[in-house]
Amino acid sequence: MQQRLISEIKALLSSMPEDERIDAINDFRRALHEFSPFSDQPVDCVLWVKGSQVAPNDYNPNNVAPPEKRLLLKSLEADGFTQPIVVQQDKPDHYEIVDGFHRHELGKGRAALKKKLKGYLPVTCLNSNRSSKSDRMASTIRHNRARGRHQISEMSEIILELTRAGWDDERIGRELGMDSDEVLRLKQINGLTELFAGRRFSRAWTVK
Repeated sequence: MQQRLISEIKALLSSMPEDERIDAINDFRRALHEFSPFSDQPVDCVLWVKGSQVAPNDYNPNNVAPPEKRLLLKSLEADGFTQPIVVQQDKPDHYEIVDGFHRHELGKGRAALKKKLKGYLPVTCLNSNRSSKSDRMASTIRHNRARGRHQISEMSEIILELTRAGWDDERIGRELGMDSDEVLRLKQINGLTELFAGRRFSRAWTVK
């Protein structure tokens, strides 16, 4: 039964033009993912989507030094994509990057890689129930911090935006893997009064 189905799928795919074949393979992967014991794991379903459908976010505080970026390019050229770009599908045929901006930048911008990838990029989508911008920002920070890289000033801006979105210090710390002192230090970098709204401070002295 399985072998017959596999043979029929092979025959179907071999008769299709390349772009249609890629779309069909993606559809098959989505269908398999639906019934997979690992359907709650994003990496269980890696899709190939057109590079033009993948866009960077406007908040990523991660930065890669030139030597590391050259090494990443060498890795992509020699080993291929071993990690998909992590995205959130925010509308039909459009994916916002959560993690993998530099893989996206090189895969989409380097002529040799773009040709090898046929203008496509490998992506894995986060669960759609965490689709707010605040949730995407938190996911990006978790990915960056897990690798030990993030920019302090940009992290402070993230804290500001999450605060404006209604997240309290406890939730920020829980979602971003920070203790309360680290959250407070990042708030202090901005030096904005609004970051400390709701905090109570003791009055140590008065001026007469």
